Amino acid sequence: MKRLYAVVVAVLFACSTQAFAEQFRVIGVMDGDTVKVLSSDYRQIKCRLAAVDAPEKSQPYGQQSKQSLSDMIFNKTVDITITDHDQYGRSVCRISLSGIDINKMQIVRGFAWHYRAYSSDASYSQAESAARQQRLGLWAEVNPTPPWAYRRSEKSKC
Repeated sequence: MKRLYAVVVAVLFACSTQAFAEQFRVIGVMDGDTVKVLSSDYRQIKCRLAAVDAPEKSQPYGQQSKQSLSDMIFNKTVDITITDHDQYGRSVCRISLSGIDINKMQIVRGFAWHYRAYSSDASYSQAESAARQQRLGLWAEVNPTPPWAYRRSEKSKC
């Protein structure tokens, strides 16, 4: 009986913590990996794209990365799955539009890195390798500076 109880509790807990996709309209694109969305009941959420890191706006390709994301989803209704929250209070999100993984598309287009520190998704790594080989977007540069290294160097200047 105790075992059955433990299984039921485990199943209920797993179901209650599972992430579910919800539809939102994209009302702002902050940069290549952060958007602001609006729910049908007018809740605004700032979403950081999960598993990717895009160039900062002041970095080479930062503006192009922002434009790429904007071209794909600005003012469109997207499915969002919140997977976590970051240290800045943003929701960490997986975004899809008509079944297309927008997070991965930023990598495919060459405007974001697979953020391996927070993701081990092999398909994201493969997308980055393909973009590098094709020299798409930021990969046109021989050795682009990853945003995490750029942020660290900017902090050390202060």
